[in-house]
Amino acid sequence: MKATLDFAQLTLRGALDFAVTIEEDAEERYREFASRVSDPGAAAFFREMVENEGKHRRQLESRRHVLFRHEPRRFEASALAGGEGEGPAPEEVGPAISVREAMEVALRAEERAFEFYDRAIPHVPDPDVRAFFEELRAEEVEHQDLLRARLAALPR
Repeated sequence: MKATLDFAQLTLRGALDFAVTIEEDAEERYREFASRVSDPGAAAFFREMVENEGKHRRQLESRRHVLFRHEPRRFEASALAGGEGEGPAPEEVGPAISVREAMEVALRAEERAFEFYDRAIPHVPDPDVRAFFEELRAEEVEHQDLLRARLAALPR
């Protein structure tokens, strides 16, 4: 069963929990791409993205820990079943994937994450949560820019 988010009821703790889940999802997908592409340069790029998403996850976990100590998380990976996460939808990745396909799937995933935050922001009444989501939305744009630059550099 998919967890649903009621943005009007979302607390800072819930927002942090959901953001950590999104970063974990992205980290795992980039790790998968790094292991599946045959091009060493692309694999290195995806490993860099694993590190990037891992850094974001650790920063979020640290921020959450300071504010909420050891309170259990409210969101797990099942909350991303509707496509809100940064990872690709399962139907987007087959058994073999080219560098271009992996980059395109990753870009679509980053765009979905941006769209999620963009849709959520107007519905979040808490100014701290809203500001936090705006920060995360801006990070998704940075990720998209990195992927677009890599895609542009690939031969057709």
